[in-house]
Amino acid sequence: MSKDFPQLAKDLTASMREVRKGIPDTMKGFADLAKAATAEGALSTRQKELMATAIGIAIRCDGCIAFHVKAALRAGATREEMLETIGMAVYMGGGPSSVYGSLALKAFDQFQEQMEQHDAA
Repeated sequence: MSKDFPQLAKDLTASMREVRKGIPDTMKGFADLAKAATAEGALSTRQKELMATAIGIAIRCDGCIAFHVKAALRAGATREEMLETIGMAVYMGGGPSSVYGSLALKAFDQFQEQMEQHDAA
């Protein structure tokens, strides 16, 4: 099973833009909720994005994994933190989470490579 998570995130962003056009008030409310939920507080944005990644793994949501792994990496998450996040998701979600956890690690590696290439350019 091969997934290109940077491309998935790009494709979903375009699809979600269309939904935003059709139901702008609802999607603005969702965007406001996301902004408030991920803001720095007692937990850092990095910690919150790692939590969201674990939930995405446990509920088997490819798009959630793509968006939240990318956000966690941008917030400074390390590969070791991602691996521990995957461990918690497997603990809470069992066998299916081990499959989606491996996808989350692949997503992390793909986004990290993309960021390194961008920084080198």
